[in-house]
Amino acid sequence: MHSLLALAAPLALMLPLVAETAGVSKGIEGEGEAADTVPPPQCQALGAQGPAEASGLINPLLEMRKSSTARQIRIEQRVVVRIAPQPPAARQNLLAEMPMRESSLRFEERRKEKCVPLEDIAGVQTGSGNRLVLFLRDRTMLSVNLEKSCRARDFYSGFYVEKNKDGRLCVSRDKLQSRTGARCEVEVMRQLVAVRG
Repeated sequence: MHSLLALAAPLALMLPLVAETAGVSKGIEGEGEAADTVPPPQCQALGAQGPAEASGLINPLLEMRKSSTARQIRIEQRVVVRIAPQPPAARQNLLAEMPMRESSLRFEERRKEKCVPLEDIAGVQTGSGNRLVLFLRDRTMLSVNLEKSCRARDFYSGFYVEKNKDGRLCVSRDKLQSRTGARCEVEVMRQLVAVRG
């Protein structure tokens, strides 16, 4: 029963189209015979509408054909960059190459940064609270403070950031997205400098 209905549905949609074309062909054939007795139709009142549209009947197939014409095509490109956590061996190598004396090293936040190129970021590590540490390819480290409502531990497996036209990660503009779905804006970015204690 369902297959019969599936076959009949397209035919039912085509009936208005067949009826309209049959009506147009009858009008063309009967033009010569009834030209003297039937007054000409009032085309000025109809304007650009056809006879079916003027009577309130709308053919769905014709409407679909009219609406399927593409007039403008817009192609948008979106690039998302993933910054992965740096492997522990690489982090140890970064610290091993720094000169060490008997005193221990500690890091202080010094200069504020506004932006950093995304291609310069080599890895990320979670810090305490809402703080992340970015490792750059030139062996510098940046401390990134996220919004107060964000937690750094949500970014344990790295983060995604949508690449802007300038290709940079900037303060108060870009949002980092964790793999768990958290989206946090970068509030402060400072350079970490090693200080001998």
